[in-house]
Amino acid sequence: MTSNQQTLLRQWHMLRAVPRAPRKIAVNELHRVLADAGFETTGRTIQRDLQRLSEVFPLVADGVKPFGWSWLRDGASFDLPGLSVPEALTLALVEQQLAHLLPPATLDTLQPHFRSAQQALSAIEPQSQAGGWLAKVRTIPPMQRLQAPVVDDACQRTIYDALARDRQLRLSYRKRDVAEPVEYEVVHPLAVVQRGQLIYLICMFADYEDVRMLAMHRVLAAEMSYLPSRRPAGFCIDAYIAGGHMGVRSGDPIRLRAVFSKTAGEHLFETPIAPDQSLTVLPGQQLELQASVPNTRELHWWLLGLGDGVEVLEPPELRAEIGALAHRMAARYPAPAATQSVAAV
Repeated sequence: MTSNQQTLLRQWHMLRAVPRAPRKIAVNELHRVLADAGFETTGRTIQRDLQRLSEVFPLVADGVKPFGWSWLRDGASFDLPGLSVPEALTLALVEQQLAHLLPPATLDTLQPHFRSAQQALSAIEPQSQAGGWLAKVRTIPPMQRLQAPVVDDACQRTIYDALARDRQLRLSYRKRDVAEPVEYEVVHPLAVVQRGQLIYLICMFADYEDVRMLAMHRVLAAEMSYLPSRRPAGFCIDAYIAGGHMGVRSGDPIRLRAVFSKTAGEHLFETPIAPDQSLTVLPGQQLELQASVPNTRELHWWLLGLGDGVEVLEPPELRAEIGALAHRMAARYPAPAATQSVAAV
């Protein structure tokens, strides 16, 4: 390998090792990274390379000795090789979808990749097939779109970092109906779960063994400790969710039998609710569904969202629950009294 090739590879490894702001890396850390990758160099050479590379790439130094180097937070991502047209199109479509699903702090981390995709697509002729693709494709959410709460960017990064490193956290947290924030001095992060527009930190406090759940958008301040966190023996996030702790009731599937109007149920022909689903066409433009499904909150919301387009027949417990709720709803919307015209005498 020639000297120029060796230099190019070393600089490529350096660029890959520089983290995105607000994180940073010092020259001595870069020296260790390069040494582990098999590159023999000096701190002076690394410093000189960084200065030259910063003229071409969005690299910044914090100005505090020893200098910490970062990839500019809003700079385009560095990818070799560059994005292909199909990859850029895919990222652009992902951006359209995720913009309404992820909290702003999470979406922000993907912005450099989205910008790289936009740069790749901007070089395409508008009249080409790929150039016109984005103007022809849209995604529509199947339910009412809710606005995501604002998550503090720095807090989210700190929590994710502690979770990845198995470190303890200190959190300042605002409970829903409490004016003053609560200080949790020792928090052991276990997992992060996103449910709809909300992100939850699954954790334990201090020496307690019970697993708790904190809403990420209510965290006001977060500090990572260098002390290791602990986990309950055999803890599994999937088992935790299946246990109903995220509002999902699980257990043995129920055998659902329901009658749908044609308008409410015809989508089930193409998007079945379960692998063993059966649909029977009944007189009067109605459909009878039978399927084995988990008894979840989502199932209830789906059935209720269809309004009078569905009648649950079995199991009897679910029919009674949906019926009782429908009666309570009807009580909130009493039928208007019939108006009668009275002839003037």
